[in-house]
Amino acid sequence: MTRTDTIVAPATPPGRGGIGIVRVSGPKAPEIAAVLLGELPPARTARFARFLDAAREPLDAGLALFFPAPHSYTGEHVLELHGHGGPAVLEAVVQRILEIGARRAQPGEFTLRAFLNDKLDLAQAEAIADLVDAGSREAARAAMRSLQGEFSAMVHGLTEAVTDVRAHVEAAIDFPEEEVDFLADRQLHDRFHTLRDHFDAVEQSARQGALLREGMTVVIAGRPNAGKSSLLNRLAGYEAAIVTPIPGTTRDIVRERIDIDGMPLHVLDTAGLRDSADVVEAEGIRRAHEQMRRADRVLFVIDLTSDPDARAYTQERERLPRDVPVTLVLNKSDLSSGIPLADTLTGPPRIAVSALTGAGVERLREHLKDCVGFRSVEAGTVSARRRHLEALRRARDHVAAAERRLRESRSGELVAEDLRGAQQALSEITGEFTSEDLLGRIFGSFCIGK
Repeated sequence: MTRTDTIVAPATPPGRGGIGIVRVSGPKAPEIAAVLLGELPPARTARFARFLDAAREPLDAGLALFFPAPHSYTGEHVLELHGHGGPAVLEAVVQRILEIGARRAQPGEFTLRAFLNDKLDLAQAEAIADLVDAGSREAARAAMRSLQGEFSAMVHGLTEAVTDVRAHVEAAIDFPEEEVDFLADRQLHDRFHTLRDHFDAVEQSARQGALLREGMTVVIAGRPNAGKSSLLNRLAGYEAAIVTPIPGTTRDIVRERIDIDGMPLHVLDTAGLRDSADVVEAEGIRRAHEQMRRADRVLFVIDLTSDPDARAYTQERERLPRDVPVTLVLNKSDLSSGIPLADTLTGPPRIAVSALTGAGVERLREHLKDCVGFRSVEAGTVSARRRHLEALRRARDHVAAAERRLRESRSGELVAEDLRGAQQALSEITGEFTSEDLLGRIFGSFCIGK
């Protein structure tokens, strides 16, 4: 991608619609407007225009808006054409613009140019994609807060606090002849304590934001006819999976996305776990184990009426992935009164439910939120991604290492170097320090036209 190119793409999703928007950005945008429309529209003023082909015949008609640089979304000259939303019409307009001198935009290239032209930082750019992809009102609000710069402000505040401590340490290095040992200063240790509290606050908001965006993935597993598909249907609120008395009804993976107080829950119903000579069912069981290895948690369903001691889980435990936590869902509790349900027993947590009546399902939902530390969305929750959490973790590790060196050896140079590493990790979030590979991965996930 060359920044001197002029790029074009539809900014509305594929398909038929009343309105379709074509976006152009780059140095040739005024020339393209003059050729395509017959004139350059006044800046930031919507004008009715006909979009003309090479023979000066109209391809379409609608509104044209011109945003001269640098006062545009990308920071470059931008032309927007609001026409009719038919795929053939939009493509005809795009083809004409390509003939005049533009090229097709890559995914996320408009927002990439906005980032490169300092119209927004990297965290704000990612928030745009999160806002487009938001699956709940809470996620959209969190993305909007990040887009408006709230998350960036948190990170900048944290960076300034690290910089302040680093400046104190480097002052002690620069003036070793002073009689006062600045590295032994109680104030410096208090600053490290304040820094830890600051990290806690930012990480808490970022973790909630990441959960709003990505949620958690759970796999429902267990023996045939334990009630796995019925549990999926109860969680989803409708008949997402086929339920019959015949063992082995579910053979492939059934996937549902469920919203729990704004947190996406990706639920996968799987084939019943048993030894089977049926080739198709055996493949379904193999896929069930594969999905369990990728999950955040396994819900292992037990039929209380036929297996009150959870022998099915005991027999299957060695074949379950060791690093994926398990919750035993004791199903059919409405038919098993008097059976001791075992919150006090050793092993994984146990939740008694009735997939038929819905009893205990709300407790299961709360349990799943507790497993990942999700709380009801608060005003300060911002949109965040796993890479942000990883950068915050590395920055915190650097600060902890600096504090440990200060306490053990008071080696100013090493303390300052650890603090510099913390600054660099934090700068990766907002993009002050970013590799080209990272930019490619981030913006490559955007939709065309954004």
